[in-house]
Amino acid sequence: MFRIFFATDVHGSDLCWKKFIAGAKFYEANALVLGGDMTGKAVIPMVRGARGETRVELMDQVHVLKDEAAVQAMETTIANKGYYPVRLDEDQLADLRQHPERIDALFTERVILRVREWLAYAETKLAGTSVRCYVCPGNDDAFAIDPLLKESERVCLGEGQVLAIEEQVSMISTGWANRTPWHTDRELDEPDLGAKIEAMATELPSTTGWVFNLHCPPHKSGLDDAPELDADMRPKYAGHILAAVGSTAVRAAIEKYQPQVSLHGHIHEGRGTSKIGRTICINPGSTYESGNLLGAVVDFKGAKLADHRLTSG
Repeated sequence: MFRIFFATDVHGSDLCWKKFIAGAKFYEANALVLGGDMTGKAVIPMVRGARGETRVELMDQVHVLKDEAAVQAMETTIANKGYYPVRLDEDQLADLRQHPERIDALFTERVILRVREWLAYAETKLAGTSVRCYVCPGNDDAFAIDPLLKESERVCLGEGQVLAIEEQVSMISTGWANRTPWHTDRELDEPDLGAKIEAMATELPSTTGWVFNLHCPPHKSGLDDAPELDADMRPKYAGHILAAVGSTAVRAAIEKYQPQVSLHGHIHEGRGTSKIGRTICINPGSTYESGNLLGAVVDFKGAKLADHRLTSG
Protein backbone atom coordinates (compact mmCIF):
# COMPACT_ATOMS: atom_id res chain seq x y z
CA MET A 1 0.00 0.00 0.00
CA PHE A 2 1.27 3.48 -0.94
CA ARG A 3 -0.33 6.38 0.95
CA ILE A 4 -0.46 10.07 0.00
CA PHE A 5 -1.42 12.79 2.46
CA PHE A 6 -2.70 15.79 0.52
CA ALA A 7 -3.44 19.31 1.73
CA THR A 8 -3.68 22.68 0.02
CA ASP A 9 -4.15 26.42 0.49
CA VAL A 10 -2.28 26.81 3.78
CA HIS A 11 -1.64 30.48 2.84
CA GLY A 12 1.30 31.08 5.13
CA SER A 13 -0.12 29.45 8.27
CA ASP A 14 2.79 28.26 10.39
CA LEU A 15 0.52 25.90 12.30
CA CYS A 16 -0.98 24.36 9.16
CA TRP A 17 2.47 23.76 7.63
CA LYS A 18 3.65 22.01 10.79
CA LYS A 19 0.51 19.86 10.81
CA PHE A 20 1.05 19.08 7.13
CA ILE A 21 4.59 17.82 7.77
CA ALA A 22 3.37 15.93 10.86
CA GLY A 23 0.80 14.23 8.61
CA ALA A 24 3.54 11.89 7.37
CA LYS A 25 3.74 10.26 10.79
CA PHE A 26 0.14 10.77 11.93
CA TYR A 27 -1.43 9.28 8.79
CA GLU A 28 1.47 6.88 8.13
CA ALA A 29 1.87 8.47 4.70
CA ASN A 30 4.61 7.61 2.22
CA ALA A 31 4.36 10.96 0.42
CA LEU A 32 3.18 14.46 1.29
CA VAL A 33 1.60 16.60 -1.45
CA LEU A 34 0.79 20.29 -0.99
CA GLY A 35 -1.51 21.43 -3.75
CA GLY A 36 -0.90 25.17 -3.96
CA ASP A 37 -1.19 28.61 -2.37
CA MET A 38 1.61 28.03 0.09
CA THR A 39 2.23 31.65 1.07
CA GLY A 40 0.34 34.29 3.04
CA LYS A 41 -1.49 37.40 1.93
CA ALA A 42 -0.29 40.35 4.06
CA VAL A 43 2.14 41.80 6.58
CA ILE A 44 0.75 42.90 9.94
CA PRO A 45 2.49 45.94 11.49
CA MET A 46 3.31 45.71 15.19
CA VAL A 47 3.90 49.36 16.06
CA ARG A 48 5.86 50.32 19.16
CA GLY A 49 4.65 53.55 20.73
CA ALA A 50 6.53 56.24 22.63
CA ARG A 51 5.54 54.69 25.98
CA GLY A 52 6.83 51.23 25.07
CA GLU A 53 3.48 49.64 24.29
CA THR A 54 2.95 47.78 20.99
CA ARG A 55 -0.21 48.33 19.02
CA VAL A 56 -1.50 45.66 16.60
CA GLU A 57 -4.64 45.51 14.48
CA LEU A 58 -5.59 41.94 13.60
CA MET A 59 -8.89 40.69 12.17
CA ASP A 60 -10.50 44.12 12.78
CA GLN A 61 -9.51 44.09 16.46
CA VAL A 62 -6.95 46.43 18.02
CA HIS A 63 -4.59 44.94 20.61
CA VAL A 64 -2.33 46.96 22.93
CA LEU A 65 0.53 44.81 24.18
CA LYS A 66 2.35 45.86 27.32
CA ASP A 67 5.43 43.59 27.43
CA GLU A 68 7.76 41.43 25.33
CA ALA A 69 6.01 38.17 26.24
CA ALA A 70 2.71 39.52 24.92
CA VAL A 71 4.41 40.72 21.72
CA GLN A 72 5.98 37.32 21.11
CA ALA A 73 2.67 35.58 21.75
CA MET A 74 0.96 37.87 19.25
CA GLU A 75 3.68 37.17 16.67
CA THR A 76 2.91 33.47 17.01
CA THR A 77 -0.82 34.10 16.65
CA ILE A 78 -0.30 36.20 13.52
CA ALA A 79 2.01 33.60 11.96
CA ASN A 80 -0.41 30.77 12.72
CA LYS A 81 -3.17 32.67 10.95
CA GLY A 82 -0.99 32.95 7.86
CA TYR A 83 0.17 36.57 8.07
CA TYR A 84 3.61 38.08 8.52
CA PRO A 85 4.23 40.11 11.72
CA VAL A 86 6.61 43.05 11.32
CA ARG A 87 7.89 45.10 14.26
CA LEU A 88 8.03 48.83 13.47
CA ASP A 89 8.25 52.10 15.28
CA GLU A 90 5.93 54.97 14.38
CA ASP A 91 8.50 56.66 12.12
CA GLN A 92 9.06 53.45 10.16
CA LEU A 93 5.33 53.00 9.71
CA ALA A 94 4.97 56.57 8.46
CA ASP A 95 7.82 56.01 6.00
CA LEU A 96 6.13 52.88 4.59
CA ARG A 97 2.89 54.77 4.11
CA GLN A 98 4.75 57.40 2.11
CA HIS A 99 6.51 54.76 -0.01
CA PRO A 100 4.04 51.94 -0.83
CA GLU A 101 6.58 50.21 -3.09
CA ARG A 102 8.61 49.42 0.02
CA ILE A 103 5.64 47.51 1.44
CA ASP A 104 5.76 45.13 -1.54
CA ALA A 105 9.48 44.60 -1.00
CA LEU A 106 8.95 43.99 2.72
CA PHE A 107 6.15 41.52 1.98
CA THR A 108 8.31 39.55 -0.47
CA GLU A 109 11.17 39.51 2.05
CA ARG A 110 8.94 38.02 4.74
CA VAL A 111 7.43 35.47 2.35
CA ILE A 112 10.89 34.24 1.39
CA LEU A 113 12.01 34.13 5.02
CA ARG A 114 9.05 31.96 6.06
CA VAL A 115 9.42 29.59 3.12
CA ARG A 116 13.10 29.14 4.05
CA GLU A 117 12.04 28.37 7.64
CA TRP A 118 9.42 25.88 6.42
CA LEU A 119 11.89 24.05 4.20
CA ALA A 120 14.36 23.77 7.07
CA TYR A 121 11.55 22.49 9.32
CA ALA A 122 10.61 19.81 6.76
CA GLU A 123 14.24 18.73 6.40
CA THR A 124 14.52 18.29 10.17
CA LYS A 125 11.20 16.54 10.78
CA LEU A 126 11.44 14.18 7.79
CA ALA A 127 15.12 13.32 8.30
CA GLY A 128 15.72 9.59 8.64
CA THR A 129 12.52 8.70 6.80
CA SER A 130 11.80 7.80 3.19
CA VAL A 131 8.97 10.33 2.99
CA ARG A 132 9.15 12.80 0.11
CA CYS A 133 7.27 16.10 0.12
CA TYR A 134 5.95 17.58 -3.13
CA VAL A 135 4.93 21.23 -3.35
CA CYS A 136 3.29 23.03 -6.25
CA PRO A 137 2.92 26.83 -5.84
CA GLY A 138 -0.59 28.07 -6.61
CA ASN A 139 -1.97 31.14 -8.34
CA ASP A 140 -1.53 33.25 -5.18
CA ASP A 141 2.16 32.37 -4.79
CA ALA A 142 4.88 34.72 -6.04
CA PHE A 143 7.51 33.32 -8.39
CA ALA A 144 10.20 34.32 -5.88
CA ILE A 145 9.64 31.11 -3.92
CA ASP A 146 10.30 28.72 -6.82
CA PRO A 147 14.12 28.91 -6.63
CA LEU A 148 13.97 28.09 -2.91
CA LEU A 149 11.94 24.97 -3.59
CA LYS A 150 14.33 23.88 -6.33
CA GLU A 151 17.23 24.04 -3.87
CA SER A 152 15.57 21.82 -1.25
CA GLU A 153 16.66 18.20 -0.87
CA ARG A 154 13.52 16.93 0.87
CA VAL A 155 10.83 19.15 -0.66
CA CYS A 156 10.36 18.72 -4.40
CA LEU A 157 8.95 21.40 -6.71
CA GLY A 158 6.27 19.63 -8.74
CA GLU A 159 5.21 22.39 -11.13
CA GLY A 160 5.12 21.23 -14.74
CA GLN A 161 6.71 17.87 -14.02
CA VAL A 162 5.82 14.22 -14.53
CA LEU A 163 7.07 12.59 -11.34
CA ALA A 164 7.32 8.94 -10.32
CA ILE A 165 6.27 9.32 -6.70
CA GLU A 166 6.26 5.53 -6.31
CA GLU A 167 7.28 2.69 -8.59
CA GLN A 168 3.70 2.25 -9.80
CA VAL A 169 2.29 5.76 -9.27
CA SER A 170 3.02 8.85 -11.40
CA MET A 171 1.90 12.43 -10.72
CA ILE A 172 1.59 15.62 -12.77
CA SER A 173 1.21 19.02 -11.12
CA THR A 174 0.39 22.61 -11.89
CA GLY A 175 -0.58 25.47 -9.61
CA TRP A 176 -1.75 27.70 -12.47
CA ALA A 177 -5.45 28.55 -12.54
CA ASN A 178 -7.95 29.90 -15.01
CA ARG A 179 -8.61 33.66 -14.88
CA THR A 180 -9.81 35.14 -11.57
CA PRO A 181 -11.18 38.60 -10.71
CA TRP A 182 -8.05 39.26 -8.62
CA HIS A 183 -5.45 38.95 -11.41
CA THR A 184 -3.08 36.79 -9.35
CA ASP A 185 0.43 35.71 -10.31
CA ARG A 186 -0.26 32.38 -12.01
CA GLU A 187 -3.32 32.65 -14.23
CA LEU A 188 -3.91 31.52 -17.81
CA ASP A 189 -6.66 31.55 -20.39
CA GLU A 190 -8.34 28.16 -20.58
CA PRO A 191 -6.68 27.05 -23.87
CA ASP A 192 -3.22 27.82 -22.46
CA LEU A 193 -3.98 26.04 -19.19
CA GLY A 194 -5.21 23.06 -21.18
CA ALA A 195 -2.00 23.03 -23.22
CA LYS A 196 0.10 23.08 -20.05
CA ILE A 197 -1.76 20.06 -18.64
CA GLU A 198 -1.71 18.24 -21.98
CA ALA A 199 2.07 18.58 -22.27
CA MET A 200 2.47 16.69 -19.01
CA ALA A 201 -0.35 14.18 -19.46
CA THR A 202 1.00 12.91 -22.78
CA GLU A 203 4.23 11.92 -20.99
CA LEU A 204 2.55 9.79 -18.32
CA PRO A 205 3.64 6.13 -18.46
CA SER A 206 0.80 3.77 -19.31
CA THR A 207 2.04 1.16 -16.82
CA THR A 208 1.44 3.26 -13.67
CA GLY A 209 -1.47 4.74 -11.77
CA TRP A 210 -1.96 8.46 -12.33
CA VAL A 211 -2.43 11.37 -9.93
CA PHE A 212 -3.42 14.77 -11.31
CA ASN A 213 -2.37 17.44 -8.81
CA LEU A 214 -4.07 20.46 -10.38
CA HIS A 215 -4.68 23.44 -8.12
CA CYS A 216 -7.84 24.58 -9.89
CA PRO A 217 -10.82 22.20 -9.58
CA PRO A 218 -12.77 21.06 -12.65
CA HIS A 219 -15.68 23.20 -13.80
CA LYS A 220 -19.12 22.18 -12.50
CA SER A 221 -17.72 19.38 -10.40
CA GLY A 222 -19.29 20.50 -7.13
CA LEU A 223 -15.75 21.23 -5.92
CA ASP A 224 -15.63 24.67 -7.51
CA ASP A 225 -18.71 26.39 -6.10
CA ALA A 226 -17.84 29.82 -4.70
CA PRO A 227 -19.94 32.84 -3.71
CA GLU A 228 -20.98 34.82 -6.77
CA LEU A 229 -19.60 38.37 -6.69
CA ASP A 230 -21.23 41.65 -7.57
CA ALA A 231 -19.60 44.53 -9.50
CA ASP A 232 -17.83 45.66 -6.31
CA MET A 233 -16.28 42.19 -5.77
CA ARG A 234 -18.55 41.48 -2.82
CA PRO A 235 -20.53 38.24 -2.34
CA LYS A 236 -24.10 38.53 -3.54
CA TYR A 237 -26.83 37.96 -0.95
CA ALA A 238 -24.32 37.41 1.87
CA GLY A 239 -22.64 34.60 -0.04
CA HIS A 240 -25.76 32.49 -0.45
CA ILE A 241 -25.60 32.60 -4.26
CA LEU A 242 -22.95 30.21 -5.58
CA ALA A 243 -21.36 29.95 -9.01
CA ALA A 244 -19.13 27.30 -10.58
CA VAL A 245 -15.73 28.94 -11.10
CA GLY A 246 -13.52 25.94 -11.83
CA SER A 247 -11.54 25.30 -14.99
CA THR A 248 -13.05 23.86 -18.15
CA ALA A 249 -9.52 22.88 -19.25
CA VAL A 250 -8.98 20.89 -16.07
CA ARG A 251 -12.31 19.13 -16.55
CA ALA A 252 -11.50 18.32 -20.18
CA ALA A 253 -8.13 16.83 -19.21
CA ILE A 254 -9.73 14.63 -16.54
CA GLU A 255 -12.43 13.47 -18.95
CA LYS A 256 -9.82 12.64 -21.58
CA TYR A 257 -7.16 10.90 -19.49
CA GLN A 258 -9.23 9.50 -16.58
CA PRO A 259 -6.52 9.46 -13.89
CA GLN A 260 -7.26 7.32 -10.86
CA VAL A 261 -7.46 10.46 -8.71
CA SER A 262 -7.29 14.22 -9.20
CA LEU A 263 -6.36 16.50 -6.31
CA HIS A 264 -7.50 20.12 -6.19
CA GLY A 265 -7.78 23.23 -4.00
CA HIS A 266 -8.17 26.92 -4.88
CA ILE A 267 -11.83 27.10 -3.81
CA HIS A 268 -11.71 26.97 -0.03
CA GLU A 269 -15.46 26.39 0.25
CA GLY A 270 -15.36 23.49 -2.22
CA ARG A 271 -14.54 20.71 0.27
CA GLY A 272 -15.71 17.32 -0.93
CA THR A 273 -15.29 14.56 -3.48
CA SER A 274 -16.92 13.88 -6.82
CA LYS A 275 -16.51 11.60 -9.83
CA ILE A 276 -15.85 12.47 -13.44
CA GLY A 277 -16.08 9.23 -15.32
CA ARG A 278 -13.84 6.80 -13.44
CA THR A 279 -11.80 9.56 -11.77
CA ILE A 280 -12.18 10.41 -8.09
CA CYS A 281 -11.83 14.19 -7.72
CA ILE A 282 -10.95 15.62 -4.30
CA ASN A 283 -10.90 19.14 -2.88
CA PRO A 284 -10.22 19.04 0.89
CA GLY A 285 -10.99 22.77 1.21
CA SER A 286 -9.19 25.16 3.52
CA THR A 287 -9.80 26.88 6.86
CA TYR A 288 -6.17 27.94 7.32
CA GLU A 289 -6.87 31.03 9.47
CA SER A 290 -8.36 28.81 12.18
CA GLY A 291 -5.24 26.62 12.25
CA ASN A 292 -7.34 23.60 11.34
CA LEU A 293 -5.69 21.62 8.53
CA LEU A 294 -8.16 20.07 6.10
CA GLY A 295 -6.69 17.30 3.99
CA ALA A 296 -7.17 13.97 2.28
CA VAL A 297 -5.60 10.53 2.51
CA VAL A 298 -5.29 8.63 -0.76
CA ASP A 299 -4.21 4.97 -0.89
CA PHE A 300 -2.85 3.12 -3.90
CA LYS A 301 -2.38 -0.62 -4.10
CA GLY A 302 0.03 -1.01 -6.96
CA ALA A 303 -1.28 1.11 -9.81
CA LYS A 304 -4.88 1.02 -8.56
CA LEU A 305 -6.66 3.45 -6.27
CA ALA A 306 -7.56 1.48 -3.15
CA ASP A 307 -9.18 4.06 -0.85
CA HIS A 308 -9.56 7.75 -0.11
CA ARG A 309 -10.97 9.87 2.68
CA LEU A 310 -11.13 13.50 3.78
CA THR A 311 -9.35 14.49 7.00
CA SER A 312 -9.49 17.36 9.48
CA GLY A 313 -7.28 18.20 12.41
